[in-house]
Amino acid sequence: MKKILLLAGIIMLCSFQTKKPVKVVFFGDSITEYGVQSTGFITLVEQRLKAEKRDQDFEVTGAGIGGNKIYDLYLRYEDDVLTKDPGVVVIWVGVNDVWHKRLFGTGTDWDKFGRFYGALIKKMQAKNIKVVICTPASVGEKTDYSNELDGDLNKYSDIIRGLAKQYSCDLIDFRTLCHDYNVKNNPLNKSEGILTKDGVHLNDVGNKFAADLFYQNLFK
Repeated sequence: MKKILLLAGIIMLCSFQTKKPVKVVFFGDSITEYGVQSTGFITLVEQRLKAEKRDQDFEVTGAGIGGNKIYDLYLRYEDDVLTKDPGVVVIWVGVNDVWHKRLFGTGTDWDKFGRFYGALIKKMQAKNIKVVICTPASVGEKTDYSNELDGDLNKYSDIIRGLAKQYSCDLIDFRTLCHDYNVKNNPLNKSEGILTKDGVHLNDVGNKFAADLFYQNLFK
């Protein structure tokens, strides 16, 4: 009888134990860094999870640093990501790898970009982390591909699409989705002010756009 009561007690205790939330880390550059601001996409995702009473199932956090390129992420993933014990990591990087070539004469050559990115994915998958990767959205929002860096952004986005297939990662193709949005909502072919403040960093509309995409893809 005592054994039966003990077993029943253990079952009841297990049933009352709180399920640990899945930790989702957004890993990237300044776009991700700004995502934790009051109107940022990470904050919006967090608010929606709370409103839909799903915040006990998922815990979201940002690990973005302005100016970061793919090799910066590779160098800091242990300290800034693995220490958070994530179940899911969202990598959104690539703009600076292209943009900094023009701004500062630095950046990342396309072949090195692919090697660093692939190595980063493998490191995380070896820890049984689900990896979601994103193409860079824009450096300029003109829709006729007349932005100065459109060619490079398209090439680096193709690399990321290939990595998604190679490593069976979920892909959020911001490069395509943002361009499609601008085709519909940027009739004057402006270089900024539609989804971004400056052609790169998200404005309030862009943050909501990104938050909705992340929510639909990560928290189905």
